[in-house]
Order: sequence, then structure tokens, then C-alpha cells
Amino acid sequence: MHRLAFVLVAVLSLPVFAQDQPAKPAPTLRSILLEQLRSTHNSEEWFVTANIAVEGLTPEQASWTEGKGNHSVGQLAAHLVYWNRRNLARFKGEPQEKFTNNDETFTSFDAKHWADIVKQLDEVMTEWEHVVATADEEKLKSWYSTIEHVGAHNAYHIGQIIYVRKEQGSWNPDKGVKE
Repeated sequence: MHRLAFVLVAVLSLPVFAQDQPAKPAPTLRSILLEQLRSTHNSEEWFVTANIAVEGLTPEQASWTEGKGNHSVGQLAAHLVYWNRRNLARFKGEPQEKFTNNDETFTSFDAKHWADIVKQLDEVMTEWEHVVATADEEKLKSWYSTIEHVGAHNAYHIGQIIYVRKEQGSWNPDKGVKE
């Protein structure tokens, strides 16, 4: 009987507690796209961000592969830089370099430029957030699918980066992925 009374009091109190909470603004296309872009870049939420995924790796570690044909962290990061830049240039109406082969977006990685790749990845993801934050609504409506695919593509390859690092033994589980 006491449990029933407690449950009734708790349930009937919910509307009072809900009124005390500040109302969140309704999501917009812009806010949804920005949330997705930020969650793969530097806003720690559901999964490891790109900045954390590449943090602290040496050029040698970034070049490591397990010998089974999978990409290195450096190759995955270079691929992300390429595709984020390419789509960002399209969004901004800038000319694009000629595209020939997706494999080249991975194999162009050179360990001597690892620190620069890490910097470029952060910069291009920051630029995506800036252009989405400042674009007019019509542009966002016409580009939403591409932008959401950019975010999903980033998340996919960031997951691969974590997997490679785990295989290599260079991943610190305290950074987000324990298993």
C-alpha cells in the first residue's frame, strides 16, 4: 500500500517538476545539422569525436596497418579531410579539383604530414559548422541531405579509426570506447 501511495505521489508530481524546467527551443534544421556535425567533431556526446580519435598519435602510429588490407588511421583521416573539403567547396560554390578515384583519397597519406592532417581535419570540420551556422535557410534546405551524410560519413570513419587504434594497442579506453 505504501508503494502505491509513493508511486501516485511521484506520478502526480511530474507535471509540477516539468513546469520548473526551462523550455527548450524547438529544434530547427540548422540546430539538428549543427548538432550532428559537432558530435563527430569535438562535442563529446554519444561517441568519440574526431579530435579525440586522432589525439596523441605519432606519425608512425598513424601509418600503422594490421597487414590485412585495412586502412591506417592516417589514411582514414586524410580521406575525411578530402571529402569534407570537397563537399564544403561545393557548398560554398568554389571550384573543385578533378576527382578520379576514391582509393587515392586514402593512399595520398604521408606520415611526414600527420600533424598537418590532424590540423586540417579540425579546421575543415570547424568550417563546416561555421557555414551551417551562418547559411541562409533555403541553402540549408537544399543541402540538408549532403550535410547529414557528411556527418554520418565522419562518424563511420571515426569508428574505424578507433578500431584501428584498438587493434594497434594505441587506444586509451578512458577516452570513450572501453570494449
